[in-house]
Amino acid sequence: MGLLSVAIWLPIAVGLLLFALGRDDNASAVRWVALIGSVAGLLVTLPLIAGFDTGTASMQFVENMPWIERFNVRYHLGVDGISMWFVPLTAFMTVVVVLAGWQVITDRVGLYMGAFLVLSGLMIGVFSALDGVLFYAFFEGTLIPMYIIIGVWGGPKRVYAAFKFFLFTLAGSLLMLVALVYLYFKSGGSFDIVTWHKLPLRGDVQTWLFFAFLAAFSVKVPMWPVHTWLPDAHVEAPTGGSVVLAAIMLKLGAYGFLRFSLPIVPDASREWAWFIIALSLIAVVYIGLVALVQNDMKKLVAYSSIAHMGFVTLGFFIFSDLGVSGGLVQMISHGFISGAMFLCIGVLYDRVHSREIAAYGGVVNTMPKFAALAVLFAMANCGLPGTSGFVGEWMVIIGTVKTNFWLAAAAATTLVFGAAYTLWMVKRVYFGDVANSDVKALADLDAREMLVLSALAIAVLWMGVYPKPFTDVMNVSVGELIKHVAQPKVP
Repeated sequence: MGLLSVAIWLPIAVGLLLFALGRDDNASAVRWVALIGSVAGLLVTLPLIAGFDTGTASMQFVENMPWIERFNVRYHLGVDGISMWFVPLTAFMTVVVVLAGWQVITDRVGLYMGAFLVLSGLMIGVFSALDGVLFYAFFEGTLIPMYIIIGVWGGPKRVYAAFKFFLFTLAGSLLMLVALVYLYFKSGGSFDIVTWHKLPLRGDVQTWLFFAFLAAFSVKVPMWPVHTWLPDAHVEAPTGGSVVLAAIMLKLGAYGFLRFSLPIVPDASREWAWFIIALSLIAVVYIGLVALVQNDMKKLVAYSSIAHMGFVTLGFFIFSDLGVSGGLVQMISHGFISGAMFLCIGVLYDRVHSREIAAYGGVVNTMPKFAALAVLFAMANCGLPGTSGFVGEWMVIIGTVKTNFWLAAAAATTLVFGAAYTLWMVKRVYFGDVANSDVKALADLDAREMLVLSALAIAVLWMGVYPKPFTDVMNVSVGELIKHVAQPKVP
């Protein structure tokens, strides 16, 4: 077993152990086992960063062995510059979620912590899988722990939200399964994804495959108009569920475009790029306007996530190095920022038990340390220079300007809308006079909360001031992908 296998199966094994230890009278031991397991999972991913060769677009840390030999299904793992950063990001956010739920979750603690660790391993599997069946197994497997997290520890409408999340994402993936089976027969009995990248496919076949992949990945992103499950899932999910959903799970769909749609069906991707760009701009503009009228903080940040992910898909389908790299940087940055914003909402909810903006006001007077960090994350969400939120959006806008000025102008409206709805929330929640007795009684961050939010603040500022380590990893792989997409594949 190599590093990637350990990164996948270590958190899953610890998660299953937590299921066994899961009685609430063992809650303290369960929490420590979860923390040790999640930190160990993060430490395993660090050699991937240190040992990654930025000068090649080839897959690295490859593991390839037989799995289901009758159908030539293989246990095939590897990462390149496109997928590498998402492995440590997933492991890091798992540590954050375990710490965030340390005192908040008191019911079925073992099941809660175990579900997140299993989910972490499955998501790393998605980013590492190079076999079509293995990818599909991990991709669909992520639904089960998140369904449990929303359905057991969610809000009053948790069952509705969990079913909606599960059915939307499962239904979208069925067409992808058909596409994978077709590619298996077309390639002479291989599920190897890299082999599929080289298949010569007719134009009409590419179109059908493109829309089959779109059905799966657009729901996961989610793109307009199949985004409606996300606000419900976020509002009803516990804080940890919202953090992982926004920080990692939304990235699975966007990653699928780069691993499947663009390299396997490049001609159809170019032909239908206008369609994806149109959906992306609708997400940026329309969803930004929807976010402006939200009274629930979680819903506002949920709609904000949809708008920001619209930026990502726009960057991918303008077919420029800068656009694709910008989209990837935006995905990583959004993981830090959206996760932090949901954690900030969770901090307030744990104290006041309300997510309504109207229930707050003047929080800075009673929680100055918390307010300083919360405003930093809000500014990053607006795309303030010096924060990670600026880097990806700026790269996508510059790449889009080189393609079409008017597309870039429309996309840039997200900076205006993002500032409008984020600052509207910040002004009403954090500034002004103390609004009521609940706010007056608030206590500032404890050491655990300070540690979690400070770690995310460091990540947001580090990536905003010095993004070079992130872009260096992805540059060569992105360049090869763009070169591959530019070459016609119609036989």
